[in-house]
Amino acid sequence: MDLFSLQEAESREGFEPGADTSVMPLAARMRPRSLDEVAGQRHLLAPGKLLRRAIETDRFTSLIFYGPPGCGKTTLASVIARTTNAHFMMLNGVESNVAEIRERIAQAQMRMSMHGRKTVLFVDELHRFNKAQQDVLLPHLEKGTVRFIGATTENPYFAINSPLLSRSQVFPLEPVPEEELVSLLKRALADAERGLGASRVDMEEEALNHLAAKADGDARKALTALEVAVLSTPVGDDGIVHVDLSVAEESIQRKAIKYDRLGDSHYDTISAFIKSMRGSDPDAALYWLGMMLEAGEDIRFIGRRLVIAASEDVGLADSNALRVALDAARAAEMVGMPEARIPLAHATVYLATAPKSNSAYMGINAAMNDVRNGKTLAVPEHLRTPTRKKMAAAGGADAARLEYLYSHDYPEHYVPQAYLPEGRVYYTPTRNGLELRISERMEYRRKMAEEAVKGPDKPTKE
Repeated sequence: MDLFSLQEAESREGFEPGADTSVMPLAARMRPRSLDEVAGQRHLLAPGKLLRRAIETDRFTSLIFYGPPGCGKTTLASVIARTTNAHFMMLNGVESNVAEIRERIAQAQMRMSMHGRKTVLFVDELHRFNKAQQDVLLPHLEKGTVRFIGATTENPYFAINSPLLSRSQVFPLEPVPEEELVSLLKRALADAERGLGASRVDMEEEALNHLAAKADGDARKALTALEVAVLSTPVGDDGIVHVDLSVAEESIQRKAIKYDRLGDSHYDTISAFIKSMRGSDPDAALYWLGMMLEAGEDIRFIGRRLVIAASEDVGLADSNALRVALDAARAAEMVGMPEARIPLAHATVYLATAPKSNSAYMGINAAMNDVRNGKTLAVPEHLRTPTRKKMAAAGGADAARLEYLYSHDYPEHYVPQAYLPEGRVYYTPTRNGLELRISERMEYRRKMAEEAVKGPDKPTKE
């Protein structure tokens, strides 16, 4: 490859200073130029964190970024190249082949020999590379021909070959928090060079917040929606582009729902959801579930509340409710949205229409309250471990009092004996659903216990 071909290849990358940005989308123009401009990822890029130290001191070799779309994997890779004054080359795991990988590595070798400049080779969708493509990289990572950065939305410990994984440090990236997306959008509105600052834009705070909330942590999605909102809105008579909530809704194609995931709406809606299931109203429960899902509530949070409600409100009236709730929570997390709505609705209707009992919930509350506030009860001698019983007997205790009666040796696998020193009652079954059978069984056994305490009836004197 000659020098002209090398320069032509570099010009195609589009990340070099001086590239024409007039035709680039807003999300591309607003790519951060420094680590401080990167939105989110404070767990990796805050001062003193490992990745930031490695970048600032130029002491890294191969990195793999793992996270959802739009969290900044490509952006961070380009910032690393700029920070370390390295050339940035990009490959796509779907489109690239072994020949193209070899060509890029040859370019990196020539750049180093002719200009003494390092190259960052960024591979997007790394999990799409097959074994042969990944193996091509290995010797060049060992020699340091390129500084390798891979990005994947799949778990790298399953999707990436072990040899490449062992030569790389894996850093998980997280969705960008809403408050940082709002700051990013405001910066784009104010930036006259790269953003929309050259236009006079008046955007409602509520509209900004809506774009940030509905972007689901995706900075690219938020910036794209902002660009559409501004460029598609005609200039007003005052020469200003006015962007309100309705425009923001259209731009991101999702209706705004008044739901603050960190505030009152979050707690009020989940409260209405739980109380509707407790009150056996499946219609109301489904509505509040739908509101939470449409507003982007965390499906894991909803799943946890279903599991709690299954034991707290349905309980022993239908013990299968707990299994249904657990299965729904796991299924929802496994399939994700939008399909997660189906198992969550399944469990919601099941819990709302099931018979109700909070007897176990009330019982454990009462027992724990007694433990906290009362005298700690000693374990009865006949319930202690065999070693403890022998020690007590050796100390002169009554051997008869130490005898434990094995329930399975008796009819119906039950024999009356004391399990609490003071015979306290914490569980009072209801007569709802399947708990009716438990209630009848408990009444029968308590009568047997009472008769055992009284002993056989004595004959009366004539």
